[in-house]
Amino acid sequence: MVLEGQWGQQPGVAITVNSGSRISFSYAGERVQLLFDTDGLTVAPHLWITVDDGEPSLHVLEGPVIELSAPDGRHQVSVVVKDVNEHVNRWNPPFECAVVFAGLVLDVRSALRLSGRPGGPHVEFYGDSITQGVRSLSEHPESEGADGTTSYAYLTARAFGATSYQVGFGSQGISKPGNGEVPAGVDSFGWNFAGSPAERVEPSDVVVINLGVNDPTLEVEEYAGYVRRVRAAYPTTTIVSLTPFNGKHADAIEAAVKSLDDPNLVYLDSTGWITEADCTDQVHPTVEGHTKIATHLIKALETQTSLRRPT
Repeated sequence: MVLEGQWGQQPGVAITVNSGSRISFSYAGERVQLLFDTDGLTVAPHLWITVDDGEPSLHVLEGPVIELSAPDGRHQVSVVVKDVNEHVNRWNPPFECAVVFAGLVLDVRSALRLSGRPGGPHVEFYGDSITQGVRSLSEHPESEGADGTTSYAYLTARAFGATSYQVGFGSQGISKPGNGEVPAGVDSFGWNFAGSPAERVEPSDVVVINLGVNDPTLEVEEYAGYVRRVRAAYPTTTIVSLTPFNGKHADAIEAAVKSLDDPNLVYLDSTGWITEADCTDQVHPTVEGHTKIATHLIKALETQTSLRRPT
């Protein structure tokens, strides 16, 4: 079994509060049950579950058990977090919305198959509601309108065959707290959620920062301070500073990048990659808008970093 994304481990469970996080495993047999701890949740997270080459099936996690069945044989299962609601507490345990995975139950004729660690690069994305995939499907403000798998971050990671850490919190900025009791970006970096340090088996190859649009003001030193925190965590990783897609604070971000004089820090100006016509509400990209962003970003990352798409 492989967990991908920002998961915090606690006794008996793995917890994520981030859309785009994944669980994948394979089993031989017919039936398997996925167990979740939903006690105390006031808003159900949304999951996409795919078995083999089938279409993703939407599961609104209102109960602790999801049962899957397929013809007897070997099957590959992918569980992706479509959305963890941004409007209720998802930072300070006990959560009002989170995915708390408690394991699998196999029937007597089924067996879990071992999976190796995924290959490919490791990429991290730190952003706000756009990175989360909020309102990509529609203007609906809750999870019905959101889908982390449509986000430019998810699409970019998949294009590179990368293990991805997709961290997006609605309304968050560099120094502005996000929705759902999430602290500001400078305070949340390095944490899965309150009390749970984000630990990596190995450093990521690239970290993409897309924060700032929610900050009413953004000083050069504020942004530089955030980048320094990322650099302290990853001394040799390529860091990419991606401006907000509407160009907000682009001058301050560019000045901050230049002031750091870091040869492994890349500034990417995304102004013009999308327009208001590519958004559901003039702010949040549509599915097609995210695809446009990903197309630009993939090309830029291939030019400016070590990332290459599989041939």
